[in-house]
Amino acid sequence: MIENSGPTRLPPFPAAYRASGLLLHVTSLPSPYGIGDLGPAAIEWIDLLNDAGQSWWQALPLGPTGYGDSPYQPLSSFAGNGLLISPDWLIEDGLLKPKDCQGQNFPESAINYEAVNDFKDRLLEKAWNNFRRRRRNDMHVAYREFRHDHIRWLEDYALFQALKNKYNGASYLQWPSELVHRNPSALARARKDLADGVDRVCFAQFLLFRQGARLRKYARAKGIRLIGDLPFYVSPDSSDVWANPDLFLLDKNCRPRVVGGVPPDYFSADGQLWGNPVYDWKTLARTDYRWCVDRIRGLLEYVDAIRLDHFRGFVAAWHVPAGATTARTGRWVRGPGANFFEAVKKEVGAMPFIAEDLGLITPPVHALRDRLHLPGMRILQFAFDGRPDNVYLPENYIPNTVVYTGTHDNPTTRGWYERLAADQRKKLWEYLKRPSGKSDEVARELIRVAWSSRAALAIAPMQDLLNLGEDARMNIPGRAERNWRWRCTKKMLSGSAFQWLRDLTRATNRSGVNRTPATAQAMEAVS
Repeated sequence: MIENSGPTRLPPFPAAYRASGLLLHVTSLPSPYGIGDLGPAAIEWIDLLNDAGQSWWQALPLGPTGYGDSPYQPLSSFAGNGLLISPDWLIEDGLLKPKDCQGQNFPESAINYEAVNDFKDRLLEKAWNNFRRRRRNDMHVAYREFRHDHIRWLEDYALFQALKNKYNGASYLQWPSELVHRNPSALARARKDLADGVDRVCFAQFLLFRQGARLRKYARAKGIRLIGDLPFYVSPDSSDVWANPDLFLLDKNCRPRVVGGVPPDYFSADGQLWGNPVYDWKTLARTDYRWCVDRIRGLLEYVDAIRLDHFRGFVAAWHVPAGATTARTGRWVRGPGANFFEAVKKEVGAMPFIAEDLGLITPPVHALRDRLHLPGMRILQFAFDGRPDNVYLPENYIPNTVVYTGTHDNPTTRGWYERLAADQRKKLWEYLKRPSGKSDEVARELIRVAWSSRAALAIAPMQDLLNLGEDARMNIPGRAERNWRWRCTKKMLSGSAFQWLRDLTRATNRSGVNRTPATAQAMEAVS
């Protein structure tokens, strides 16, 4: 990967900073290969953002997905999702031929993960075989360097994936006991027996990081910054837990003693039971949070800022006894607090974070966020309940804030509006100083409100810019299937919406075209 060209000052945002961007997962980009990737369509997307006066592109987590195809249940905190490898750039590298990628007929506006997985696996097998035939070239040197530079996590992840393939995708807890408990001689035998599979996994990660470096370099040249997403927890079936069992609260059989979730609230009478293993913060603290710091440093190799998912977990997290059927029986357990972030700052040199501080947040969570000077998140879909002290109303923002119309976990703004009761719709239009309005107007109205607010950064999901309804929703929390499938088409990217966004961004002083000298100086501070 290409390192940063120099020290970077990102969030917290400078006082005069004003910018905007769009939220779109890489998988949602147009592509003839069934899923968005890091190749030509991503380059075109960056050009489109630049032409529309935007400064930021926010994606979801980029790790290899596991259960439910969710990017928030990755098989590794360090690895990338091999489905994001661009076949076009493999052709450019001479690892594939155009005919290798032909003959497929994928749906244009949704992802069929099973079909895409089979297709990409076949392509990577061909690319790997072609690569091995080239005994000596620059790519082989780069590949060896990549394996050396990422040895801290890569070899364990590659063996984990090779073993998962051997055992037909079974959870690692269902493997032979000697492998579950990482018996050294058993691991050595597995590495020898599965050497080709291990090498192939390493090669796929090499390709992914190589393409990611190319994309990030292009984005930076165009003035586009990338926001990544760091899930608070890791998947129970991941190389993270398998390779580092001492960092989690597990029993003698390597199964979680307690799991993560959130308590009952207004939205859920039983709370939410996520099932993720929870951290042993005392053990992590004795290592100066080395594993966590490496996790953050790894993500910063290919993004410029990180949204910290479930920020309140750093203050206290809801621990539920393993085996419980609901989250009701959990309890709050203190997290690492400011000590964690002091260790990160010492190693990384900055704290380029956006705190996901949504939901029922306590004063200690706000205190930690403010002590660290981190921007929080404000969601306009939560703003219009008629209460003047609602923290999501724009008049209640501080500048060091990121405002969204909605996120990947919300309905699209049009879909949200169409489900509102009549009295709630009335409150919305009263706020907008209009007697009434239509469902096809509300998304642009909220984008206008976000862009006009005091928040340093305003972001809208791509679905809101395109004024799409409920069928374009990315994720429904609590639903295990049929999420993360939405894609935009090439036709969607060729309409007038981006010209409208460009004009709005200029008018609200969030673009590089129409900045005051003070704002321009603040923009330089994040370069």
